[in-house]
Amino acid sequence: MSGKTILVWFRKDLRIHDNEILTEAVRKGDTVVPVYCFDPRQFETTSFQTQKTGAIRARFLIECVADLQQSLQKLGADLIIRKGKPEDILPELVGKYNVSEVYHHREVASEETRISADVENALWRLKINLKHFIGHTLYHKEDLPFPINNIPDVFSSFRKKIERDSSVRKCIESPGPFKIPQDMECGLLPSLPDLGFQGIGDAEERSVMKFRGGETEALKRMHNYFWETDAIKNYKHTRNNLLGPDYSSKFSAWIALGCLSPREVYWEIKKYEQERGSSDSTYALYLQLLWRDYFRFMFKKYGNKFFQKIGFKGVAPEETENQQDFFEFWRAGKTGIPFVDANIRELNTTGFMSNRGRQNAASFLVRNLKVNWMWGASYFEEKLIDYCPANNWGNWAYIAGVGNDPKEYQHFNVLKQAREFDPNGDYVRMWIPELAMVPGAKIHQPWTLSDQEVREYHVEDYKARPAFAPEV
Repeated sequence: MSGKTILVWFRKDLRIHDNEILTEAVRKGDTVVPVYCFDPRQFETTSFQTQKTGAIRARFLIECVADLQQSLQKLGADLIIRKGKPEDILPELVGKYNVSEVYHHREVASEETRISADVENALWRLKINLKHFIGHTLYHKEDLPFPINNIPDVFSSFRKKIERDSSVRKCIESPGPFKIPQDMECGLLPSLPDLGFQGIGDAEERSVMKFRGGETEALKRMHNYFWETDAIKNYKHTRNNLLGPDYSSKFSAWIALGCLSPREVYWEIKKYEQERGSSDSTYALYLQLLWRDYFRFMFKKYGNKFFQKIGFKGVAPEETENQQDFFEFWRAGKTGIPFVDANIRELNTTGFMSNRGRQNAASFLVRNLKVNWMWGASYFEEKLIDYCPANNWGNWAYIAGVGNDPKEYQHFNVLKQAREFDPNGDYVRMWIPELAMVPGAKIHQPWTLSDQEVREYHVEDYKARPAFAPEV
């Protein structure tokens, strides 16, 4: 009699370490079938005329899947890679490899949960169970000091109760070598053209760091940030900077695709504190992991309210009549406000933008340009390599003033922020070469330059404060 075969459906958990579905499948199954599906719906055009996944994020995803496959091969296994809808592919594989059960991690956003439901229904018709696991958060849902429906809507209240009454579980032990079906057909890793993209060049030289997808790179980055550079000890004081690799951890892209477990980061923080001392910086990094949990649990509590223009407030922010024009200038990095334009150009070129940049770019679009905040959120979804639904849409709703936040009006004074966080204009100068010759803080207000200065600094090619740009 043949033994039990378990199919492991990888989604946003592209790692070996602290991965309960893989470890549990290896423990309970005689044979394991690891699968990843490149779902074509993730590469479609949205109703906002943005792409669900842009080229840079797609390249990062391909690298993550490739690294997962290599890690599985080191365990004597492999990864089935398919392009298509999971609800079509997984039932076919279940029949082909005589699978007894399918494991996967729960998601919280509507599109992802709907796909899970479709897979579950398709498997149910085959009398096969889809077993759900929870593995994307720092704190396990079952360990929260309140039911999901009673989670505090204010982060500070959420934080205090969590810190007082909950604890972070230890990481799941990584599996050893395991068996896969002898005749397992793995398929080929798709290229960018296979997914509908034209080829893109190597990573931009101006990028804050070379982001390469995969668990291997994620663990390497974590070790570097904690132990080789000791950069974590300054995190609280540098996290709002704009240039260089180590002003913040840069873990978010790997966490978003599950190449790095939040719990792994948490216990590395604890190890660092034990060996080199705790500080407000180590606590600040932990808080960022907690914010990530908070938005994810808020999605679990409120669902699609985060995808509605009126959000929790019942009233959407004010919008201008010609917002389409404003949006096009904003996403091209051509608003005429250098600090905003520099951040958007960095995003478009590298797939990354700092936390400080995101807040300012979002606030400017919603509050100054008066554009539908959902257009901005959708654009970030296309471009950000660290995109995850809860973080992105939760933060945009927060900035737009329609999220579950006690402050009624989130508004950033962009010029004040530019002077504070880019006092000499070095960041703007890097991303807007048209302004490279403008000295010091003058770069933030090119519309104040005299005609002589415009000629002297050769800024004619930069539209300084277009007619449509609002007062800032």
